Amino acid sequence: MALQDLPPSRMALLGMLLGLLMASCFTFCLSHQNPEFALTSPEKSRTKEVERKETTAEEELDSEVLEVFHPTHEWQALRPGQAVPAGSHVRLNLQSGAREVKLQEEDKFRSNLKGLKKGRRLDINTNTYTSQDLKSALAKFKEGAEVESSKEDKARQAKVKRLFRPIEELKKEFEELNVVIETDMQIMVRLINKFNSSSSSLEEKIAALFDLEYYVHQMDNAQDLLSFGGLQVVINGLNSTEPLVKEYAAFVLGAAFSSNPKVQVEAIEGGALQKLLVILATEQPLPAKKKVLFALCSLLRHFPYAQQQFLKLGGLQVLRSLVQAKGTEVLAVRVVTLLYDLVTEKMFAEEEAELTWETSPEKLQQYRQVHLLPGLREQGWCEITARLLALPEHDAREKVLQTLGALLATCRDRYRQDPQLSRTLVSLQAEYQALAALELQDGEDEGYFRELLGSINSLLKELR
Repeated sequence: MALQDLPPSRMALLGMLLGLLMASCFTFCLSHQNPEFALTSPEKSRTKEVERKETTAEEELDSEVLEVFHPTHEWQALRPGQAVPAGSHVRLNLQSGAREVKLQEEDKFRSNLKGLKKGRRLDINTNTYTSQDLKSALAKFKEGAEVESSKEDKARQAKVKRLFRPIEELKKEFEELNVVIETDMQIMVRLINKFNSSSSSLEEKIAALFDLEYYVHQMDNAQDLLSFGGLQVVINGLNSTEPLVKEYAAFVLGAAFSSNPKVQVEAIEGGALQKLLVILATEQPLPAKKKVLFALCSLLRHFPYAQQQFLKLGGLQVLRSLVQAKGTEVLAVRVVTLLYDLVTEKMFAEEEAELTWETSPEKLQQYRQVHLLPGLREQGWCEITARLLALPEHDAREKVLQTLGALLATCRDRYRQDPQLSRTLVSLQAEYQALAALELQDGEDEGYFRELLGSINSLLKELR
C-alpha cells in the first residue's frame, strides 16, 4: 500500500511520531557534542553533592556530643572528632601520619581547661570581654593572690612561733632558774672588772684573762674592749709582778691586735710596745716571753708606724739579745719568722704601689720610713741568721732559709765572707739530696725536701 493511499487519520499519527523521534535525536546529539548545551551540568551536580554531604556531616557533628581532649606535657595521639583546647601545641607525626597534641605552657591555659565540661564543644570568643572586664578580673586576681600570700605569711609566722619562743619569755624563765643571759659586751665588762678587782685572787685573775682571750678574737669584740677602757686595763697588766699575769695579759693583747688596726693604734698610744720590749729584755720565764713575743708580732705586722717606733726603741737589739741567749731556740725561730714577714711586707707594699697604685700614699710613705734592712745589717743579723741554719728541725731550717733569701740583697758580701755558712749549705745540700731521692721513690710529685733542696741550691749559686 502506498503512503498516499493511507487514510488522513493514519497520516497525522505517523507525522507526530516522526516529529517526536527527530526531536529526541536532536537533543541527544547536542548533549553529547557540547556540555554547555546539556540540560544538567555534571560538575555542578557533583559540587552540590559534596556540599550536601558536608552540610549533613556538620549537622551530624552538631547533633553529636564531641569529646574534649585533655592534653598533658607529653605528646598524645588525637583521635578523629576530639576537640583540642586553645593554647595546645599540635603537630603532625610524619612517621605515623597521626596528629599529636601536648600542653604548650604549664599554667597558661589551666583555667580554660578547668572550665570545660565534658561533652560540650569548646567555644572561645575573645570579643565577649571588654577592657573593663579584664581590669576587674586582674584586680580580683591580685586581691586573691594577696589573700593567699597573707595566709601563707600567717601560717609561716605561726610555725615560727611554735618552733621559737620570744627572748623575753626565755629571759623570764632563765631568771626563775637563776640563769642570766649576757651579751659579749656584758661578759667582757664583767671579766675586766674581775681581773682589775683588788679582791680577786691570782687564780681568778688568770681565769678572767683566759676567758677574755676567747672573746677578743672577734674583731668587733676587740674594738668594743676599747669603748669601756678594757684594753688599757689589760696593757697595765703587763706591769704586774706576777709572771702569769704578764703571760696571760700578753695572750689577750696578741689576740686583740691581730689584723685589727683600730686596736693596734690604741695600743701604741697606750704604751703597749714599750712594755712588751721591757719584758723581752728582762729575765722572765720562757712561757711569758713566748706570749709577749706573740703580742709583739701581732702589733707590728701590717702596721708601719709601729715598726718605726720599734726600731726607734731599739727593738732589734732586744730581739738579738733574746736570740743569742741559751735555751731560746724556739724563740729564735719565731724572731727570724717575724723579721722575714716584716722585710717581705715592706717589699710587697712598695711593689704593689708601683704596679697598681692601690696602696694609699700615707701608708706607702710610712713604709718608706721603716729602715729595717740597714738596721738588720748594722745589728749583725746577717751572721745571726746564718748561724741559725744549724738548727736540727727541718721546719726551723726552712724559715731560716727563707730569711736568708730575703736578706740576700743586703747581706750578700757578708754571706760570701762567712766560710761556715758555705760549709753548712753544702752539708745540707747532701742531706736533702738523699731525702729528695726517697721522695721520688715514694712517687711524690711535689716533695717538701725537694723544695728545701731548691732553696739551698739557689743560695749556693748566688754565693759563688
